[in-house]
Amino acid sequence: MEMLGKALFYAAWALAVYSFAALAFGAWRSKPQLVQSGFRGLTALFGLVLVIAGMIWYLLGTSDFRFEFVVNYTTRDLQLPYKLAAFWAGNAGSLTLWLLILCAYAMLVQYARSLRGNPMVPIVMAILALNMIFFLTLLGFVDSPFQVLDVVPKEGRGLNPQLQNPAMLIHPVMLYHGYVGMVVPFAFGIAALILKRADGFWIKATRRWTMIAWLFLTAGNVLGGAWAYVELGWGGYWAWDPVENASFMPWLTATAFLHSAMIQERKDMLKVWNISLIIVTYGLTLFGTFLVRSGVLTSVHAFGDSDLGMYFLVFIGIMTIGAVYVLFKRYSLLTQGGEFRSFLSKESSFLFNNLLLVGATFAVFWGTVFPLVSEAVRGTTVTVGEPYYNHVVAPMLLGVLFLMGIGPLIAWQRSSLAHLRQNFLLPFLLANGVALVFYLMDMRNNWALLTSGVLVFVVMTHYIDFARGVRARMQMTRESFVVSMYRLVVRNRRRYGGYLVHMGIVMIAVGIVGSQQFAKEKLETLKPGQQITVGPYVLTYQQVKQKKVNANDVVYADLSVHKAGGGTDTIEPEKVFYPTFEKPSTEVAILSSFENDLYVVLNSWEEDGRATFMIKVIPLQIWVWIGAVVVLAGGLLAIWGGRFGQKVPKYIEGVGA
Repeated sequence: MEMLGKALFYAAWALAVYSFAALAFGAWRSKPQLVQSGFRGLTALFGLVLVIAGMIWYLLGTSDFRFEFVVNYTTRDLQLPYKLAAFWAGNAGSLTLWLLILCAYAMLVQYARSLRGNPMVPIVMAILALNMIFFLTLLGFVDSPFQVLDVVPKEGRGLNPQLQNPAMLIHPVMLYHGYVGMVVPFAFGIAALILKRADGFWIKATRRWTMIAWLFLTAGNVLGGAWAYVELGWGGYWAWDPVENASFMPWLTATAFLHSAMIQERKDMLKVWNISLIIVTYGLTLFGTFLVRSGVLTSVHAFGDSDLGMYFLVFIGIMTIGAVYVLFKRYSLLTQGGEFRSFLSKESSFLFNNLLLVGATFAVFWGTVFPLVSEAVRGTTVTVGEPYYNHVVAPMLLGVLFLMGIGPLIAWQRSSLAHLRQNFLLPFLLANGVALVFYLMDMRNNWALLTSGVLVFVVMTHYIDFARGVRARMQMTRESFVVSMYRLVVRNRRRYGGYLVHMGIVMIAVGIVGSQQFAKEKLETLKPGQQITVGPYVLTYQQVKQKKVNANDVVYADLSVHKAGGGTDTIEPEKVFYPTFEKPSTEVAILSSFENDLYVVLNSWEEDGRATFMIKVIPLQIWVWIGAVVVLAGGLLAIWGGRFGQKVPKYIEGVGA
């Protein structure tokens, strides 16, 4: 199995090199037969990678401890889903997963009906093949999952207990789909430059690819937050950890790209900006992978034993320098097009939105790499904590929220003061009215007051625009309200899917403000039968018990919970002791409602029955998760069918060249 696995990697590497050469040379010299040979090579490569992945899953599922990768991340009694998920628990397996997803994206591009005959496709596939060569080089010559041990142990070291969580079965897969998916629009953008196509064809052709990758990134980030919330036991879901930042940064720039791409589609503007954004987004996906595998920063998400960082830095440098070189070679073509006519226009609001998102990205990037800079310059590591991000990044994201409310009602090209007054006076008054009501209700948190006003403003502008659309359709078609509303959405899925995404972000913002600004926490040691009150909850501690779950010892506490105006529940926070790990894993007890979460952690216990608990009441936390679901639903609506979704434009020879 060892020799076969390594031989397959070598064969896959050779196929990738051949396919890249055939596609690049065939596109350059206009040799269709050579291009087709390159396509067939990548199809065969996909088959080889599928076989390799199947072999790794087989080794993990059967606990074949001859292989170092299997020993490091599994045990015999580990549940099968987690054995299979150990595929992406370590470097070699996660890189193989990345390669598998990259090959799958390449097949989707290669066989996309709407892209047949498009001269950009061979160049796109060559760029994808170049990425495959890099990952196959690592897997074939640096860090193979088929490395065998000299002495076969009787038992493996086991999967990290913190990773034995349902969210971790899919969180890395979602995130990798998002990371890898951004290679496709990047490749199309570079291909358009190489072919001297200055029009927006590549934007339209890759909109759905970008949106799908963005949805995967969104789902990956949210699932990572959910995992941290239930597994790490500190009562939060986002700690501005370096690896969290690494997945958040490309999400920010991809969000900016999706908005500015609409300006290029409609107004033939921001061409240089859009190419630059997609280059930066692609570079940030590689940078995030570098952070996870370099070992240069401490993170609960990172592979601390990795020495692959330098390889990633070299590849990031090569790809980024190459892309910037092509951009400058075609710069004169990209400067042709429309121009801004007024600061009071939809185009300008989108541009300011982009500037804030990119500014937030830079602020997060600087906070992430500053410890490295400080160590290199001063010899001491200066960490950047949550206060920095709250003071620097949060105001920018609040500005993005405000501009999100401006977009639906402001006119294209130019808006008059009378138009602004007509559209925004009511939302502005309502926003200030709600903030005033909260102030009179004794809310003295300035950030909460400001954010509440902004969120009301956003909701009202979206509501007004949607209501006007429904009313206009009812007048034109004489349809009922429900029928008009349904058909308006169905026939404008892209627009109203975006509105639904915005409403989901509003819900997430509500959850963030509630959970970050108004949470209550107590750390108490209780005797059996003793009660404690936290917010609207009265908790009664019963006793600490112990049980056996598979090979693990579980210590848990029985607590009854009574909520004011509600019923009584029982919760059981746990500590789980794994035979292969020294420290126990914390299993949090959570009671969720639309108003707040009760979050209880068993910290320690004594022989006399006393136990120490960390108890938090976290207002509006559930709206973070509800909002995330709404965001994903809106994104799916935006890419599902409709006038802009059923087809991408066909390539027409000579148009825009």
